[in-house]
Formats: sequence, C-alpha cells, structure tokens
Amino acid sequence: MNTQKRSSKNWIDMEDRFKCIAMVGSGALLGSVSTLFLLRILRRKLESQCSSIKAIEVDGNEFKAAPTIKNCKVVEDRGGGMAGEDLLKDEIVSEQLTRNIQFFGLEFQQKVTASYVVVIGLGGVGSHAASMLLRSGVGRLLLVDFDQDCFRCYPTAQVFLNWKKRTTGKQTGFNLLIICNIILISWLHEKVSLSSLNRHAVALREDVGIPKAECLKKHFSAIFPECQIDARVLLYDASSEEDILSGRPDFVLDCIDNIDTKVALLAACVRRGLKVLSATGAGARADPTRIRVADLRESTNDPLSRSVRHRLRKDYGIEGGIPVVFSLEKPKVKLLPFKGSNGEEDNPADYQIVPGFRVRIIPVLGTIPAIFGQIMASYVVTQLAGFEVHTEPVVNLDTDHYHILHQRLIEHEELLYGTAMQVQVDVAEVMYIVKELWRGRSARDQSIEHVGRGMWRSVKELMLVRWDQRKPASVSNLILLKFKEGDEHESRTLDDIKENEPEYFERVTSVLKRAELDFGGDIE
Repeated sequence: MNTQKRSSKNWIDMEDRFKCIAMVGSGALLGSVSTLFLLRILRRKLESQCSSIKAIEVDGNEFKAAPTIKNCKVVEDRGGGMAGEDLLKDEIVSEQLTRNIQFFGLEFQQKVTASYVVVIGLGGVGSHAASMLLRSGVGRLLLVDFDQDCFRCYPTAQVFLNWKKRTTGKQTGFNLLIICNIILISWLHEKVSLSSLNRHAVALREDVGIPKAECLKKHFSAIFPECQIDARVLLYDASSEEDILSGRPDFVLDCIDNIDTKVALLAACVRRGLKVLSATGAGARADPTRIRVADLRESTNDPLSRSVRHRLRKDYGIEGGIPVVFSLEKPKVKLLPFKGSNGEEDNPADYQIVPGFRVRIIPVLGTIPAIFGQIMASYVVTQLAGFEVHTEPVVNLDTDHYHILHQRLIEHEELLYGTAMQVQVDVAEVMYIVKELWRGRSARDQSIEHVGRGMWRSVKELMLVRWDQRKPASVSNLILLKFKEGDEHESRTLDDIKENEPEYFERVTSVLKRAELDFGGDIE
C-alpha cells in the first residue's frame, strides 16, 4: 500500500514537472518567435530607410546608400535653402515674413533669418517650438529625435541579458513576451503615433509610424522651403554630441523628457558656451496661466526640474544660469500604473530597454506642451533678434507684502524728510517696482549667482529708498534694498557710487530707465 502511494505521489510530481516544463517551453518558444518576427520587421524598416537616404558616411568616407546599417551615420539632405542673409531679398519670403519684419524691423529680422537653431526632442513641446521657429523665419534648423538608434546602442544581446536577470520559474515565457512588447514600444516611442496626434504640431494620421524628425521635415519643407532643414534620427549622448552641437548653433532647445540625456545635453551646452533653453515637465498640467520662463534655480513644483537641478550640481558643478520653461502648477494627475506579467503593479525600471527612458505613460492635455513650445520659440526668436523682453519673475509675495512695503516707504519718507508728500507711487506701482524691476531681491543682489533658491521670499529685511535723493519717490527713482544697504545708500552721493561702483551704477540706471519708459518720469 505504501509503495503504491509513493509511486502515485512520484507520478503526480513528475506530471507537475512535465506541466511546468511544457509551460516554460511553450512560453519561451512563443517569445522567441515574437522576437524573431520583430527583429525581421526592424531589419526591413531600417533597410528601407537607409535605401531612401541620399548618402551614408562610414569611417569618414561617403558612399551611396546600402542596406547595411552597421556603424553608419545618416547624412541628411539639408533642404537646399538659401543663405540666411539673402532670404529676405526673395519677394515671397519677404511677404511671408512681413508681420515679423514690421514687428522687429528689417535689420533685426535679418538676424533671425541668418540664425542656426538646434531642436532636440520633437514631441508635443519640441514640434511646436520648431514649427514656430520655422514660421518666424529662422534660416537653418537641425531637428533631432531619438528613434531606432536604440538598437544600435543597445543590441539585442543586451536586451536578453537584462531579460535573463529578471525572469524566473514558470513566468519566464510570459515575461519574455512583455520584454518583446516593450522593445516594440521603445521602437515606436519616437515615431509619430495615433496617441501623439493630440499634441503634435503638424503630424497627420498618414504620418503615423514614421520618425518624428522626418515628419517635421516633410511638413516644414512645404511651409518654408527656403529654410535649410537637417533632420536627424539620432539619440543624443556623448558619442553624438559633436555631430549635434558642432557648427556653433545660435541657440539649442532642449525638449527632452529623459533626465540622463537632458542633464548631459545641458552640461555640454554650458561647457561649449552655447545658449540653451530647456523645457521641463509639461505633462499632467492644465493651467496655461502658470507657465513661466526663469532660471533653473527658480523653477518650483516640478519634479523634473528638481532632478535636473540636483544632477547638474552634483555631477557637473553647475549651479544655475540655464533658462527653463516650467509650470508653477503642481501635477494634476499621476503616471499611469505599470503592470507586470502577474497583472499586478511592477517596477517599470526592470523593463527599460534603454536606461533612464520611461516605460510608464504620462497623461497629457495637448494644449499645455503646445504652449510650452510656443513660449520657447517666442523666447528664442526675440533673443535672436536682439529684441529686449523682460520675463515675469517668480516672486512669492502676496498683496499684503506689497502693502507693507508701501507703508514702510511712507514711514521712512516721513522720518527722513518730515513728510510723505514726495511719495508718488501706490500699492500697484510698488508691486511693479518690486516684482518687475527688482525681481523680489535687493538691487545689489541681481547677479545670476543670487537667482533662485536664495531669492528673497519675504519682505522682512527689504525696503524701498530713493535712488536720487534730490528727486521724488517715483517709479523711476525707487530701488529695493536691505535695511543696512538702504542706510548706506542714503549716506552716499550718486557721484560717489558712479566713481567707485560703475557696474552697479550702470545696472541700476538701466533698470530705472526701463521704468521711465514704462511709466514716464525724469531720470538723467
């Protein structure tokens, strides 16, 4: 009887083993078939794209296109646009840009058309930024977006090595299917997709499946064919830095949503002395009135900005000096959950094919990344034209703070001059002086080193004093100082300041001249 039970138990164990082996084997077989099918599709896709390219550069030599893609670099047709300085001599171009010429003036619009701008990341933000740069007459554009190059940098062997570390037991086959699916998602990530049509600037349904860089170039060539457009399907990293950032671009737009790549790009721009404007998180927001342009140090309520700021300081010693577009609004919704093979939430980092690139989906209201992109384009175009624009500062003062500063000014005037009759500003004008002119900080603390986290967030130590004591306390004659600085200022003459601190004198005088233009007044 015992022998019979033991035999029966052994048979059941053996049957379970066979079931387990059959499950693992069938899963692995199905995963392998899926992978082979996917790789065949990828090869065909890459071959077809390489065959349509004008030339291929291999080890510094240029050859006609061939299906082999190993160690190749795409050399795109630059669109045949005319030289920037000659663009406006063309009657059609001149008429197309007539409103810009009327706004900036011919000389300054020529600066725009002679400019070279690089846009990296061509999704909801980057496509709108690039589109408006084109429509504003920028003469040369380099459009860069990551696509199937991930398979050149991270070969299939690495994918399966990562997979092997993550899979165990009965779920091996099913996990393999998940990895295959994510390879497919990564392959499609930087191509135009149906879901990206809610925020892309120019993409149509017929563009679904083609790289975003190629999509933009196709449409841009129809909008402004005179522009020299270079579209690169390329991942920005150390190996591609020279290829992307060489040629001394007048501006670089960072529209990347991956932290590692974003940090590396910003650090490279700082190292090379290139002007760069960075976009932070546009997803999960809904309020367009809270979007700002400021130094990276001043960005708040944005997890991406916080991470980038930390990494730049830690890895490269960069404290600030990089303008960013960000939203003061806290994210309204969260990332969609990532479910693993068991149907439960899993760690998405375990399924990344390219390290640092997100697997989870960020819910996006399409209008917000579009506005981010428009703001970036406006900022860059005005900078290229030399048109002075003073962005609204990020100053965390409420109405009560401005009332306090106004009352403090009146009391100080009465104490120093015996009357407040010379005070020619109200609370609204105090707000303009504090926020617009002095950005919530002492007039002596206006350098970039004092921007952001060290800015004055209360009025505890601040006061308004006359710049020139011979003139009334008007909008164009009031500066914001700390108490001790105010006492010192009133003990000196302007001639003394001009002689001993010429840079400070010129900077303050320049700010007050702007106030005079905005409000009127007398200043020498």
